[in-house]
Amino acid sequence: MRVTRKTAALGAATALLAGGLLAGAPATAAPAAACTGDQLSASGAERPDTTHVRFTVVNNGPACQLRGFPTVALAGQGSPDQNKPLRVVPRGQARPVLLSQGASASTVLTFTPVLGEADGYCASGADPTVAPSLVVGVAGTGFQVAPSDGGQFALCGDTVRATAFR
Repeated sequence: MRVTRKTAALGAATALLAGGLLAGAPATAAPAAACTGDQLSASGAERPDTTHVRFTVVNNGPACQLRGFPTVALAGQGSPDQNKPLRVVPRGQARPVLLSQGASASTVLTFTPVLGEADGYCASGADPTVAPSLVVGVAGTGFQVAPSDGGQFALCGDTVRATAFR
């Protein structure tokens, strides 16, 4: 029996195609579940200058997905009913961040600055607000954090701008 090149090539292509179909397409991983507050820890509030704070969370559990913007309140100096919620103005677009175990994600908070020295003042004429710590809400949990430099948070108004977690 004589086999032509054309027949051999057709046979090889058919075998390859059949093999590919039998092997199936590579499986894709299911998307990670949303992060929960129980699996996250806060690594601090780094203050590169007087108007910005970088807040970072670390995933201590299985891989999860973090998305969106935090909530922010000035801490009530030992009394949660004295917390002062701040209006968060989102900056940028929120995209899902996949956090493997041990990975971190950060958001940058920007406050309206207090002007002047010592007691300072607000350009709007309002009195500045000062607090020793913030409560940053992430994944259904509030993390109370103090500035990494040991100072206090000072701002004018009741608004904070926040980037999405990255």
